[in-house]
Amino acid sequence: MLIFTQILAPMNLRIYTLFAIVLFFSCSNESKNDDFVQSHIETNKLEYAPDKRVALLNIEAIKNKDVYVLKGESNLPLAIDALKRNLALSNIQFLDSIHILPSADLNGKTKGIVTISVANLRSDHSHSAELATQATLGTPVKVYKSYENWYLVQTPDRYLSWVDSGGIELMDDAAASNWKSKEKVIFTKTFGHAFSEPRHTSTIVSDIVAGGILENLGEVKGFYKVGFPDGRIAYIEHQKAEDYKLWLEKLDPTSNSLVATSKTLIGVPYLWGGTSTKGVDCSGFTKTIYFLNGMVIPRDASQQVHTGKAIDSTRNFVDLVAGDLLFFGSKATDSTKEKVVHVGMWIGNNEFIHSSGRVQISSVDKNAPNYDAFNQDRYLRSKRILNENEGLINLTKATVFKD
Repeated sequence: MLIFTQILAPMNLRIYTLFAIVLFFSCSNESKNDDFVQSHIETNKLEYAPDKRVALLNIEAIKNKDVYVLKGESNLPLAIDALKRNLALSNIQFLDSIHILPSADLNGKTKGIVTISVANLRSDHSHSAELATQATLGTPVKVYKSYENWYLVQTPDRYLSWVDSGGIELMDDAAASNWKSKEKVIFTKTFGHAFSEPRHTSTIVSDIVAGGILENLGEVKGFYKVGFPDGRIAYIEHQKAEDYKLWLEKLDPTSNSLVATSKTLIGVPYLWGGTSTKGVDCSGFTKTIYFLNGMVIPRDASQQVHTGKAIDSTRNFVDLVAGDLLFFGSKATDSTKEKVVHVGMWIGNNEFIHSSGRVQISSVDKNAPNYDAFNQDRYLRSKRILNENEGLINLTKATVFKD
């Protein structure tokens, strides 16, 4: 018995060793496959959704025996098709459980129109969440899904955020197309009101800010009769608004018009996430200037910097013209990337206008009383976006608000 045990022990050891080797390589291959699938997902995100502020591609792969289950959600069906095609070509077995947006729970109401003066759009479905951006009255949005009393929407500049149900009127494709076809008026003053009757002493229906767009129902006693997306009828002073089509026709954005618009907002308070005359952050301010001149530009400074034509990166301000955007932040180092954190607009005379505490004018001239040493020290570059097309929506060419 002792001899048999002595013979069996080495055999068991060899069997165990062989099993361990097989298990090692099996686990190693599984690990390699996991890494391989994950690399496909990351590559897909890099190609189709490098900026999560404007593209939704939340995908994960969960291993279930020999099959990977793809879970998550996206508003990019082409990206999902590409991912599945690449996995199939790599002989990866998978099941598709990805939820493509818009959600079927919306029952076809995948469009929305902002129906209050300024809708606060947040980073999550909660009033306590960060204010990500704003959308003014009449802005069309895509609606992707709902959560309780909130909707995930995408604005014309493609920014993704959440709005509560009080901020938009949900519509299906037919209703949205019908609204878009209607004649419109655009409110052009910084701030005002819509009244229940064509007189200032009547009840206020809503406040309204620059860029607000409503249905044009005609003119009555010096007022425009207007329709809200939710069906309310009101009146706004004729001298504070213009027929939208006529406004578009006479648009001719110039350096002078950009400067003139920017100065109407002097003193407006800084508001993180603000893109309206109720309050603006730095990029919300430049975005508002351009919007009131018929152009929709990207939301954030770190997005705006990738548009237009490069003008200067050496503080050679003599090359700038009014309307050029100046970007500020920290330069790239061997271990960190460049970080763009602030933007302003050049107005000439060595000055730029920006939202910092409030909308104000600062100078790059060291001898000027409004010299801005802080921003001068963190200046990165300037870009010209007037009359450039890359990354911009020209309202005279794109049918954003009116067919």
